[in-house]
Amino acid sequence: MKQNIRNIAIIAHVDHGKTTLVDCLLRQSGLFRDNQVVEERMMDSMDLEREKGITIKAKNASYTYGDYHVNIVDTPGHADFGGEVERIMNMIDGVVLVVDSVEGPQAQTRFVLRKALESGAKPIVVINKIDREGAVPHEVLDKLFDLFLSLNATDDQLDFPVIYASAKQGIAMKELDDEGKDMKPLFEAIVQHTPAPRIQQSDDFKLLIANLDYSDYLGRIAFGKIISGKITLGTKMIRIQGDGTRTAGKASAIFSFEGMKRIQVEEAGAGDIIGLTGFENVEIGETITDNEEAEPLPFVPVDPPTICMQFAVNDGPFAGKDGKLVTARHIRERLVRETRTNISLRVNETDAPNIFDVTARGEMQISVLVEQMRREGFEVLVSRPEVIYQRSPEGKLLEPIEKLFVETPQEFMGPVLESMANRKGDITNMEHRADTIIVEALIPMRGLIGFESDLVNMTRGMGIISHLFHEYDEDRGDILTRKTGSLISTETGESTAYALDMAQQRGKLLIGPGEQVYAGMVVGENARDQDLPINPCRIKKLTNFRSSGDGKGVQLEPPMLLSLEKAIEFIGQDEYVEATPNNLRLRKKILCEHARKRSESTRQVKVMA
Repeated sequence: MKQNIRNIAIIAHVDHGKTTLVDCLLRQSGLFRDNQVVEERMMDSMDLEREKGITIKAKNASYTYGDYHVNIVDTPGHADFGGEVERIMNMIDGVVLVVDSVEGPQAQTRFVLRKALESGAKPIVVINKIDREGAVPHEVLDKLFDLFLSLNATDDQLDFPVIYASAKQGIAMKELDDEGKDMKPLFEAIVQHTPAPRIQQSDDFKLLIANLDYSDYLGRIAFGKIISGKITLGTKMIRIQGDGTRTAGKASAIFSFEGMKRIQVEEAGAGDIIGLTGFENVEIGETITDNEEAEPLPFVPVDPPTICMQFAVNDGPFAGKDGKLVTARHIRERLVRETRTNISLRVNETDAPNIFDVTARGEMQISVLVEQMRREGFEVLVSRPEVIYQRSPEGKLLEPIEKLFVETPQEFMGPVLESMANRKGDITNMEHRADTIIVEALIPMRGLIGFESDLVNMTRGMGIISHLFHEYDEDRGDILTRKTGSLISTETGESTAYALDMAQQRGKLLIGPGEQVYAGMVVGENARDQDLPINPCRIKKLTNFRSSGDGKGVQLEPPMLLSLEKAIEFIGQDEYVEATPNNLRLRKKILCEHARKRSESTRQVKVMA
């Protein structure tokens, strides 16, 4: 049976058509009835995935092609979700690499492909969107060869098959001159070039846990590939933890996949990808076996978290008006629940009972978590990201360094390179393509915070950025990432056009007229580098005299609307983003103006001492 199983991962850069390609495979495999209504991008099951157009969670699906049962694992394309990528590589034997025929391989392609090649997976290349204007599939193929060589691919991995496809049209071809009818060439390539599951010749059941889910009825569900033996319902099992501790349990449910559905089965054998319940506190990387004397399977470590942010209870004047889940207990339980299924996220208590430290791979990963919490009815305060430092054996301070890829029109090259230099970025490569310049650099992760917003402004929205973790290296010194201060409200009430008209002369506004504000709330960005208190609720005094300006409308600039990610990048070290189900506000950590000044003076005295 295992000879008829194929376990593959689909990997691609963001927006290269990976999820649409999976749709085609599931539809054309005969999984659905002809008249069955199926929504697009089926693998993007989360609301956020559909809205952002990215894959966040690694998910499983399957289809049948002839006598073959093919298991598909959909992988996130963004490096912030690398924890999802690293762990699922234990489950697969081949990868389908999807690359845009215009853009070619990008930074996130490199990140996920490197993990796949290191795991020994056999690659199949799909050059997608060949119907797109400006497609250069032959140039993209040359770049892919260079990419595979730079990632130290083996000779066998370099001999990869190439399929040209248009997932939108539902066609695939072995050669560009062929007539595209359906996805049959890709179906056949997967069956022919992906090896049968790598298993161990042993009667002992062994499964390495690569993914987790949670059921209110069955508890934790552990997902992974069966490395050896077989499992039946009710079998007594042993869980081997990372420290060697062994605990006993029983297989209370076994899950397999049929299309997008998770179905219960009575038994499963070597090579199958399954879900298993029976242990409450099981963790990723642990081994489940049916032999008390069995040796655990080797665990592949994931890259460490590189940033830390604080989650705090909302203590502002508007607390509790939007959300229902607002206490420290609610927030702590939700964060702990997230760590059960998110391997690269960690939560630590602080000295303050209402503040929690959350470490992750990147700010986007945390912003996705905050957005999920907002939609679930939580109110939470989130601080600016801070990088996690390490110490070398010699005692030197080390900070995380990222490999940065920037694509910018040539006319904006000067300001972009100047900004990278100010953020302590070292340029390693520069490539000219027509009117576009592609820059590679090594930059401290601190320098990346807020850089994307600056790039959008500098290049009028035409700059493209991607990055991935490179290494820990020596501290690069001070980096000034934000050169402006904040406009801070001194009053609580409703903002007026009259007050905002005067305030906009000082900088950019974050609010419009008629909005509820409170003392200590950030209502705009000051053009100068220090904070400026203003009264956005001020009204024009009424007199018995009529002025020549009466009756003329106030001309206000449109406010700067920040998304959650942009707000987290924008705030300073002494500020919070207040995230509620209906509102995003920026505020000072200390709301009272006098208390803030006392805190600043105390801090200055400590520094001088």
